[in-house]
Amino acid sequence: MVELDDGTTRQCYPRGKKAAAAVGDRVLVALQGRDEGAIESIEPRRNLLYRSDDMRTKQFAANVDRLLIVVAVQPAFSDDLAGRALAGARSAGIDPVLVLNKADLAEGRDEARARLAPLVALDVPLVEVSALDAAATRRRLAPLLEGRVSLLLGQSGMGKSTLLNALVPNAGAATRAHSVALGAGRHTTTSTRLYHLPGMAGDLIDSPGFQAFGLQHLSRRELEQGFPEFAEPATHCRFYNCTHRHEPGCGVLQALRDGRIAAARHALYCRILAENEASQRY
Repeated sequence: MVELDDGTTRQCYPRGKKAAAAVGDRVLVALQGRDEGAIESIEPRRNLLYRSDDMRTKQFAANVDRLLIVVAVQPAFSDDLAGRALAGARSAGIDPVLVLNKADLAEGRDEARARLAPLVALDVPLVEVSALDAAATRRRLAPLLEGRVSLLLGQSGMGKSTLLNALVPNAGAATRAHSVALGAGRHTTTSTRLYHLPGMAGDLIDSPGFQAFGLQHLSRRELEQGFPEFAEPATHCRFYNCTHRHEPGCGVLQALRDGRIAAARHALYCRILAENEASQRY
């Protein structure tokens, strides 16, 4: 679906075998008939966010300024998935924000904060909300969303849909209508969609909940960019092509031993790098 300059939308199709557009792209279209069109070209992008696995790499959002990584007090979120989303954002040059939902629940709240502390230590902002309190949620997040294109990303069960409805009150109706048009279920987000934020300049992209977040499309250098705490120690590595896993004279490993890099973060880096190397062999 392409939104035209006059605010109307049309179903448009790529011409020939050109690369597919992603949500957030600006495109040039040729209108056809009363309600369709052809995508002639895609304007240059500031960035493009991917998710990948063993089978394929899928682009799902472009020109994103801010990634809202949604986690919750209950049920327990995955540290691995949150870390992968953060790495994906950093590697694409997108500013990440942690949104801790259901912060009104006392049970599990301190534990959730403690688990997020290593990421907060990397200068990733943490905003605590209770999405059921829509007015308060909008007040807390509005300064981060104003004038930006933000992407909501979170694993299933974190209350992301409730958060979306707090920020875009008409999103529920729009999502239901979109799902019916696609012949999909009404209560699960199955496609990525952009909404204009009411009462402010800014857009919000909602994406399907996920249970895996692969980064196989990243090169080793791109993956390293997703771990900003490696940047300064890596300047002290003896070898220019150091993988920061076993090499002698590795500045990153020294920082790990000194406690300047969290062990869990280094272990995540090693897991992703091993996955990427395995996928490249096949």
